[in-house]
Formats: sequence, C-alpha cells, structure tokens
Amino acid sequence: MSASDRLQRYLTDERGSCTNDALQERLEELEQLDAAVGGPDLESDVDLLSAMANETRYKIVRIVHTAGEELCVCEFAPLLDVGDSAISHALSQLTDAGLLTRRKDGKWRKYNTTNRATAMLVALDGSRSVEP
Repeated sequence: MSASDRLQRYLTDERGSCTNDALQERLEELEQLDAAVGGPDLESDVDLLSAMANETRYKIVRIVHTAGEELCVCEFAPLLDVGDSAISHALSQLTDAGLLTRRKDGKWRKYNTTNRATAMLVALDGSRSVEP
C-alpha cells in the first residue's frame, strides 16, 4: 500500500469520505509543512543534536556552562575519563556545531559556551520538571 493510499484511507476514516481533490489538497498542505521544517536550519539543528548526543561532549558543554567562564583545554582532562585526543575531538565537534567558542591565548586554547548552548541546556533543564 502506498503512502497516498494510506493517507486516503485515513482521510476517509476521519471525514467519512475522501475525494481525489481532498487528497491532493492534503498532500499539498503536507508538502508545505515539509518545506517549512527543512532547509539549512534543519541541518544545523541536527548537527547540534548530534554533537550533544555523546556523554563526553554533553558533559563538556555542561561543565563550561556551569563554570560560567572560559576553560582551558587542559582543565577538562581531570574531569573526563577519556584521553586527550578524545577531548580534542569532542571540543572540535562542539565548536563546529556552534555550541562552544574557541580562543587561542598564547599556547593554550580556551573554550566558552555560546548562547545556543545555553538555550539548549535551559530547555533540557526545563523539560525535567516533575509531572503529577
């Protein structure tokens, strides 16, 4: 059964009947919906979610956010149970995803959270409210 056949069956169940015009109208509405959620923002959002979908990377963002200040790359090793190369890779991914900024200070690199990272963490914190 094709997707349009299933949609026609659904519309018939919901409305009692479904003409070809009604089916075509609904398909056009759904295509507009798809276009509204696609584009460059979708790719950027998926990159952000992918970057946060790893315990080490997520913990780095939480640590920097909680610190409320820039942290040097050397300050992560005592806090994370991974090697220096894994930390470096994680920091690079987080920076590429727009969650951290990186600044060179002499021979050290310092990292801070972006507004996007803060918004993500606030949203996650707010979603943990206890429901009755």
